Formats: sequence, C-alpha cells, structure tokens
Amino acid sequence: MIIDCHGHYTTAPAAHTAWRQAQLAAFEAGVRPPSYPTIDDDEIRASIEGSQLRLMAERGVERIVVETISGLLETAAADRGDITVDMGEAKTDWRDIPLAEACDTLHLPVRLGPLIDPVGVNVGNPHAVFFVPDVAVIDLEKLGPELEHAPLFPERANIEVVQRLASGRLRMRVWERGAGITQACGSGACATLVAAARRGLTGRKAEVVLDGGTLTIEWLPDNHILMTGGWTTSFQGEIALGEISAREAVHG
Repeated sequence: MIIDCHGHYTTAPAAHTAWRQAQLAAFEAGVRPPSYPTIDDDEIRASIEGSQLRLMAERGVERIVVETISGLLETAAADRGDITVDMGEAKTDWRDIPLAEACDTLHLPVRLGPLIDPVGVNVGNPHAVFFVPDVAVIDLEKLGPELEHAPLFPERANIEVVQRLASGRLRMRVWERGAGITQACGSGACATLVAAARRGLTGRKAEVVLDGGTLTIEWLPDNHILMTGGWTTSFQGEIALGEISAREAVHG
C-alpha cells in the first residue's frame, strides 16, 4: 500500500515529488517501491501548516488539538463551512525569533535589492516580512534564498513580501525556508498580519491574499493568532487492498 503522509499542500520539495512519482511507477511495474529520501526541509518536518489541520477538520471532526514542536494548535469549524485554526502566540522578541544579535524586530537591519527594513516575527518558525509597493515585481526566486540565509537568522527565515491593498486586505507572496516559493503559507500569513498591525498598516484582523487563496487572520488581545480559511476535497478514490497484497506476496 502507498500511504503518502506528507500532508502538506503547499510545500512539496522536489525530492518528495520525485519519490512519490517513483512509488507510483514502481506500483504500476510491480516492483518494490523506493525508500523515502532524506529531505533537508525543516518547514515540513518541524512545523504545522494550517492546511494540514483543515484537512483533519474536513473529515468531520469539529474540534482538534494537535501537539507540535511549536506548541499546541487548535482547529475548529467556523461559519460558512470554513475552518479556524489557533496558530498559537506571536513572538516578537529578538531572542524568540531568533536573531543572531539584539535589534529592534520592527525594523530589522536586513536589505537586498528592493527589499529593505523587514519586520521580524516568529509564529512557530522565523519570518522576515518586507512591505513593498507591488509584490508582483519582486524577483522572489532570486532574492528569497539569499535572504533566507542572511547572517542575522541563525535558524534561517521564511521571507514574505507584502503589499497593502486596503486597511483590511493584504497581498502576500512567500519564500519558505528549505522549500522555495509556495502557493501559500499559514504561518507566513499570520506573521504578515502581525507585522502589518505592528507597523500600523492595518488593524488586528485582515484578509491576506496568497497565490493559493485568501485567509482571514486575527491577532487576539491574548497574543494568539486565529487563521480562518476554506477547504476543498483534493480527490476521492478506491484502492483494491487484495490486489496489492497479492503483488506483495509475489515480489516479496
């Protein structure tokens, strides 16, 4: 049986994608599938993205508490069929992000090309949020990897570029550490809202428009961040377990 426990809709590293394709090819050829490769992607292994929690809620569970490396995350059904996830607390102290040296996290001393003066936030992982006039013109594929590995970030950082569309609406693109450009990032959307609120660009609740869709983010007075978004079914299918068992018996 092929069981894909990756569970991450937006961050599929090339090695994982190749492994998944090789597994399917091996199944079709009736040969032993390859072992899972070693992937240096802490964003996948050490972090929890909202899409994973929304998937669990899609299965009909109204409230779930998940223990993660970053702490306890809670998800619950919201209005209109959406799912709300408590993404935990925002951390803004330089030691918690963490940074290599003490500095004002509202104005990090990092710049590269058109990207300057980011806000540092930790939402279970480190983020550097850059505000720009137009996210579409930023060459994130070129700038992202260098900023991710900037000396100020000893654990590297996720890089967001953000455009203020209105007082309650932000446009964000993301370079995820260890993964590259992705369609969406739950913790990145949360970091974006916190950074914008700290800069006075929006209130403590706003829509964040990502390449993969729109999320509503709210930074509560108790410092917790709520992320609300929709969900869709990726696919439905059936698998003949008896046929797989027969193949495994033949090929050992």
